[in-house]
Amino acid sequence: MASKPPKSDPVQDAPQVSGPKHAAAGLPAIGHTLRIAQQQMGVRRTALTLLRVNQKDGFDCPGCAWPEPEHRHAAEFCENGAKAVAEEATLRRVTPDFFAAHPVSDLAGRSGYWLGQQGRLTHPMYLAEGADHYEPIAWERAFGIVAEELAALGSPDEALFYTSGRTSNEAAFLYQLFARELGTNNLPDCSNMCHESSGSALNETIGIGKGSVLLDDLYRADLIIVAGQNPGTNHPRMLSALEKAKANGAKIITVNPLPEAGMERFKNPQTPQGMIKGAALTDLFLQIRIGGDQALFRLLNKLILDTEGAVDETFVAEHTHGFEDFAEAARAADWDETLTATGLTRDSIDEALKMVLASQRTIVCWAMGLTQHKHSVPTIREVVNFLLLRGNIGRPGAGVCPVRGHSNVQGDRTMGIFERPAPAFLDALEKEFGFKPPREHGYDVVRAIRALRDGDAKVFFAMGGNFVSASPDTDVTEAAMRRARLTVHVSTKLNRSHVVTGARALILPTLGRTERDLQGGGEQFVTVEDSMGMVHASRGRLEPASPHLLSEPAIVARLARSVLGEASGTPWEEFEKDYATIRDRIARVIPGFQDFNARVADPAGFALPHAPRDERRFPTATGKANFTAAPVEHPELPEGRLLLQTLRSHDQYNTTIYGLDDRYRGIKNGRRVVLVNPDDARELKIADGSYVDLVGEWKDGVERRAPGFRVVHYPTARGCAAAYYPETNVLVPLDSTADTSNTPASKSVVVRLEQSTAD
Repeated sequence: MASKPPKSDPVQDAPQVSGPKHAAAGLPAIGHTLRIAQQQMGVRRTALTLLRVNQKDGFDCPGCAWPEPEHRHAAEFCENGAKAVAEEATLRRVTPDFFAAHPVSDLAGRSGYWLGQQGRLTHPMYLAEGADHYEPIAWERAFGIVAEELAALGSPDEALFYTSGRTSNEAAFLYQLFARELGTNNLPDCSNMCHESSGSALNETIGIGKGSVLLDDLYRADLIIVAGQNPGTNHPRMLSALEKAKANGAKIITVNPLPEAGMERFKNPQTPQGMIKGAALTDLFLQIRIGGDQALFRLLNKLILDTEGAVDETFVAEHTHGFEDFAEAARAADWDETLTATGLTRDSIDEALKMVLASQRTIVCWAMGLTQHKHSVPTIREVVNFLLLRGNIGRPGAGVCPVRGHSNVQGDRTMGIFERPAPAFLDALEKEFGFKPPREHGYDVVRAIRALRDGDAKVFFAMGGNFVSASPDTDVTEAAMRRARLTVHVSTKLNRSHVVTGARALILPTLGRTERDLQGGGEQFVTVEDSMGMVHASRGRLEPASPHLLSEPAIVARLARSVLGEASGTPWEEFEKDYATIRDRIARVIPGFQDFNARVADPAGFALPHAPRDERRFPTATGKANFTAAPVEHPELPEGRLLLQTLRSHDQYNTTIYGLDDRYRGIKNGRRVVLVNPDDARELKIADGSYVDLVGEWKDGVERRAPGFRVVHYPTARGCAAAYYPETNVLVPLDSTADTSNTPASKSVVVRLEQSTAD
C-alpha cells in the first residue's frame, strides 16, 4: 500500500555521515526505487506505471532529457526517473481541505521536501489579497483574474511568462504564441539558469545551440571526456551508454572537482554481470579545481598545436574561421598558470594528451559544472576549439554533447520559448497567424527578477517549475516575487513558489506526463525533444489525479481566449480540442518539423536536422565553424576562503527533494552539509562534524548567509567546497552571472566558514 504523507517536517539537525561510495546503481538502486515507488503508488500501480516509462507506446520520463536507445529494456528507467514518476503518479492528494487546514503562513515555514511529499494538487486555488488561505476557484474565474490583472498593466512588458523544462512542445508553442499575441517577449525559462552558456557558445562557434551527437556516436567514440557533470545522479541512464562505449573500446576521461561514484563504476541492474561486478568507467580522473576547465582545454590545445601531425589541417582549412588568432592565443598558454588554475599535475595532463592524440573520434560531454561560472561561455568555446583542431565535429563518433537537464527544456527553446527570438522565427509566426509579434527583446530569468524587484513587472505566470527555489539570491528573489500584483503557477504538486506570492496568487493544477489526456477530439498525446534533438510522442495512461485538472495546452488555450478575447483570430478552441492541429502549425513555423504529425507517428520518433552533424555545414555569421581566442580566466580565491559549488543530492531532481539522503556521497538523513577537503579544513581549523555558517563574499559587499551546515571532510579538490541547492542559492548574488549568457554563477561562489551557533 502507498503510505501517507508526513505530518511534520523531519528533523535534519544530525545527518549521519559515512565514506563516499565507489560504484553506482546495482541492488541498492533497485531496492530504493521499489521502496519509494511503493510508498507513493502502491505495488500494483508501481508495476503498471514504471513499465510504461520511456517505452515507444508509453510516456516520456518527466525527469532528465537523456535519449532512449532504439532497442529498449522492459525497465527503461533509472532510479531517479522512477522517483520522478512515483511523485507524479502518487496516490497522495492536496485537496481544498488541505489548504483550509494550512494557512500560507504555516506552509511558508515548511521545507520543500515536506511540501512536495503532500501529493498531487486537485483543484484550482486562489489566494485573495490580504488572505492567508488558498480557496478553491472555478477555472473560468481564475482565467478572468489573470485577464483583469493583464488588462490593468501599463504595457504587456510588465508581464512575465516563465517556462519549466517539463512543458510539452505543444503547450510551449501555444504559450509563446499567446505571450507574443499579448505583445511581449518576456519568456524567461529554466534554460536561462543552466545551459544558456552552452547555447551562447555553440551558436557563435558552430551555428546551432545544441549538441552535435546522437547515441550511436557515443557508441562509436574512441574517447569521451565527461566534464563538470555527475551522470550517476543527474542523468543515470547515461551510464548505460558509457558502459556500451567502453565495451566497444572507448576511453573515458572524467574532469570534475569531486569524485563521483557513477563515473568510477557502474553496476548495471539490467544484467547479471553488471549487478555482480559492474564496469569501471573512468580511465583517467582529472580532479580539477572549480572553474579551471578553460585553462585545461587551452593548454591541451597548445600541446596539440605543438605536436606534429596532430591538427586536422584539411578540416581546419576547409571548414573553420579564425584559426590564426586562436593559435596565437593557445601557443601562449603557460604550464605554471594552468597548474595553478586547475590544481592538476603535469603528469596527469600529459596522460590526458596521450589519450587525446590516440583518439580519432572524440566527444566532450558537459553540464552545469561548465555552464555556471562567470567565464562559462569562453570555457565552452575553448571546448569547441579543442574539437575543431582535430576535426571532431561533423563526423561519426565525435562532437559536442551538452547534456540537458529537464525532459523537454531543449524542446521548449525549439518551440520559441526564448526572450531573444530570431527575426526569422518572428517572421514565420507573423505569416502563419497574421499578427505582428513584438521585436524588442524580453527579460531572461535574472532580468525578470530585477524587473519584479524594481516594480517594472507586476504579473508573473509560471508554466511549471519552482521558480523561487530554482533562482539565485533567494532573499532578493522572494522579496521581488512579493512585489508582484499577481503570481500564477501551473503545477502538479505543491512547492515553495506557491507560498511566496504576489498580492494575489493562483495555483492551476495540470495533468502530468503519466496521465491520460482526453479532449473533445479524443485521446491526445504530446511530444518532447531529448538532449540529442530526437522528437517523439508521450502518451499518459493513468486516470487523472482529479477530474478538476486541465492539460497544459488546454490551460493556455482557455487563458489566451479569456485574455485576448474574440479579437484574436487564433483558433484556440480548435487547438485545445485536437493537439494535431497545433503540430500542423508547428510544422509550418519551425524548420525541421515538416510533416510533423506523420513523422511523429513513428514510435522511435525523428531527429531534427543539425547542419554541422549532418552536412559539416556551419550556419554561423562567417559560414564556417569559428575558432575563438578569449583570455583565460579562473576564479581568484582569497586566503582563508573556499570556492563553493552548489549541487544536487542523489535524492533530488532539480529543486524537487525526494528524500534526505545522498547515498553515493555517504550522507544520510540531512541536507545541510558542506563538503570540505580535509587538508583545507585543517588549515581553517574546522573539525569534521562541526557546524558552520556559509557566508558568501562578493564585490557588492552584501552579506549572504546560509546558517547551520555540518562540515563533512570529503575528497574535494583543494580550495573547493560543495553543498546542496536550493539551500545554498541564498549565497549566489543575483548579479553574479556568466558573461554573454547571464546565467547565475552558482558553481563558483567565494565563501568563508564561520562557527555556527547551531554547533
